[in-house]
Amino acid sequence: MSVGVSGATVTEVAHRHDVTRQQIYTWRSELKKKGLLSRSANAVFVPVDMNAVQTERGGDRQDPSGLIELRLTCGRSLCFDSGVNAATLTRLIRAVEAA
Repeated sequence: MSVGVSGATVTEVAHRHDVTRQQIYTWRSELKKKGLLSRSANAVFVPVDMNAVQTERGGDRQDPSGLIELRLTCGRSLCFDSGVNAATLTRLIRAVEAA
């Protein structure tokens, strides 16, 4: 359910995805400034299970890692920690490119 689709409100979408309305407004504003705001009804949230990501990374790591930004061929970018598991990263890239 996206905002405006079938009459859905920002409040309904935020509640469904367990985020605040302000987060949605902020994300939309940032995407608009970067020219990345999709007017398509096909734009959707991509669920990510952060518990699975942290488990695959190994929760006992102490050293800080760098943040990497990957620009995808679809025009989107994906930011992730340099310690992210390769299998997890592959799944994230495929999900973002398919969205």
